[in-house]
Amino acid sequence: MFRLQMTHIADGFIQHVPFQHFSADTFPYVQPIHWLQSHFAVGGWSPLQRLSGMLTAHMTRIAPRNGFTWHPHRGLEIYTWVLEGRVYHEDTTGGKGILEAGDFQRMFSGDYIEHQELNPWDEPARVIQIWYIASRHYQGLPAHYQQVSKNQLPKRTIGDADVYSLIGADSPMEEHIEGRLTASFLATNKTTHIEAPMVGESLFLYVTDGEGVVTYDGQTIPLRQYDVILARPDVDITQIRTTSTSDLAFLNFYLPEFIG
Repeated sequence: MFRLQMTHIADGFIQHVPFQHFSADTFPYVQPIHWLQSHFAVGGWSPLQRLSGMLTAHMTRIAPRNGFTWHPHRGLEIYTWVLEGRVYHEDTTGGKGILEAGDFQRMFSGDYIEHQELNPWDEPARVIQIWYIASRHYQGLPAHYQQVSKNQLPKRTIGDADVYSLIGADSPMEEHIEGRLTASFLATNKTTHIEAPMVGESLFLYVTDGEGVVTYDGQTIPLRQYDVILARPDVDITQIRTTSTSDLAFLNFYLPEFIG
């Protein structure tokens, strides 16, 4: 029952089938202030309000010389994956650092933390931020911070793609949530397949950069930046290849089952 309550999807939005594709414009782009633009695949105004305790998965673009000044969080584990530019982090536990493109950060808020995320440089920054409800059995654990560079993340090859372990499996990143996360990078005119979720999991795939096509069940579907794929464990092996003009990068979230 608790796990079911951790998922909230708009009525009628998804079908109970092995594979679904949603274009980026299915989900909201918001610009609440002049220096900030976000695309919410999960959370915010998205029909995917919450997936197995994942409250949000969204792209945020921060204009130069701007950012989020000191603000609080409670009961969350927040991950940040930097796509472009740099972000400066500082929090009330003493955690601080500059995140470069490809770096991965985790902040466990515990009962209370304050932090700031700033782009004090002259170039824009773009990040994917992921908020989870921390698992109950970590209640009372003190707030803390962890930062891992891209070259510290385990890498393997699937087809022609380089696949990095961000959360779970052999990743050095600690976790206080249920789920796994990988980042895949595929060069132009190359091919890979998506690893199906395991029994008891569902897949949420989020395209972070580039263009390509996804081939499934005899259909070829265009795949573009910020598109989303949802899949169940009974999905067939899915082929993804780039177009002739673009590389392709995407995140695979393997979460406790949210598609029946």
